[in-house]
Amino acid sequence: MIIDYFTQICLAIKHLHDRKILHRDLKSQNIFLTKDGIVKLGDFGIAKVLSHTKENLQTIVGTPYYLSPEIVENKPYNYKSDIWSLGVLLYEMLCLEPPFNGTSLTMLAMRIVKGNYKAIPKRYSTKIGTLVKAILNPDSEKRPSVNKILKMDIISNRARELLDEEKYIQEFSHTVLHNMNIFQQVHQTDEEPHEESPSNKPAKKSGFEV
Repeated sequence: MIIDYFTQICLAIKHLHDRKILHRDLKSQNIFLTKDGIVKLGDFGIAKVLSHTKENLQTIVGTPYYLSPEIVENKPYNYKSDIWSLGVLLYEMLCLEPPFNGTSLTMLAMRIVKGNYKAIPKRYSTKIGTLVKAILNPDSEKRPSVNKILKMDIISNRARELLDEEKYIQEFSHTVLHNMNIFQQVHQTDEEPHEESPSNKPAKKSGFEV
C-alpha cells in the first residue's frame, strides 16, 4: 500500500516537473486520499513556475521538517528540492516519523544538512532502503529526478498497474524536463508542454490527481 501511494505521488510530481512547476511545500498535510484509494496533491499556494528547466530559486519557503539541505543552507535550489521532500514523505510512511528532528530549528537544520537519519526498519526490502537513501542524498546533484524514480522497477511496475496503457504511454513518452525523451533519449525543442491532466481518464485500479 505504501508503494501504491508513493507511486501516485511520484506521478503527480512528474506531471508538475514536466511542466516546469515546483510545488515547494510537499508534506503529509498536503497529501489527500479519497475513499477509492486515489491520492491527490494539494496546496499550490507557494508553487513556482520556472522560466526554463535549469532555473534555480533561492527564496526560503516550505515546512521546516521537509526543507532540503540546499534551502537550509540558503543556496540556489531547483526541482531536486521537491525530490528531497518526496523522500521525507516516503520515510514518514515507512517509519511513521520524520527522518530529521531536533529540539530546536538549529539542531533540525544541522541534521538535515548532514543527512543523518535512522535506518528504516529491516522488515522493508533492500530496494526500498536503496530508494530512500538515493532520494535523501544531501547532494542535490546525486539525487534522482522523479523520472528516474519512476523508472525503478519497484515503482515502474506499480505505475503500469495504476495507469491504463494509453495513459502510461502518454505520460512517459515525453518529458519537458531537460528537453529529453526518456524512452528514445533524443533532444526535443523547448515547446509548450502538453496541458492535458493525467487525471482526465480513470486509472485501471487507482490513480492520482494534482
